[in-house]
Amino acid sequence: MKILFLNGPNLNLLGTRQPEIYGRDTLASIEASVQVRAQALGVSVEFRQTNDEGQLVTWIQQAKGAVHAIALNAAAYTHTSIALRDAIAAVELPVIELHLSNIHARESFRHHSMIAPVCRGQISGFGALSYILALEAAVNVN
Repeated sequence: MKILFLNGPNLNLLGTRQPEIYGRDTLASIEASVQVRAQALGVSVEFRQTNDEGQLVTWIQQAKGAVHAIALNAAAYTHTSIALRDAIAAVELPVIELHLSNIHARESFRHHSMIAPVCRGQISGFGALSYILALEAAVNVN
């Protein structure tokens, strides 16, 4: 089983960007933790990050037939991207929406997710642990 972790804009700045909201873990340290848990579960994971919405759409489209599930932290695109929503719906893969912070306890514009209706579920508010929880969810939805 292979799980693809896709990360959107500004997640390359984790560890230094607003650590009071996003924590001090870097994306690399989060990936390392997920890799350890994935190995224990007997699954493989791949991490990718981009600041480009179109690249996320392309990766989602390419995932069909190549992976069993996607864990997606679309970051700011969560709240704005119909293109991501359409790509998720088109590939018919289980997609787990994930966020480090609790988007429902933040600014009102973050309360609405454009992608939630086409995702299998949403995990938010657990910091770096959100990624481990997303891995567990992705493994168990198949």
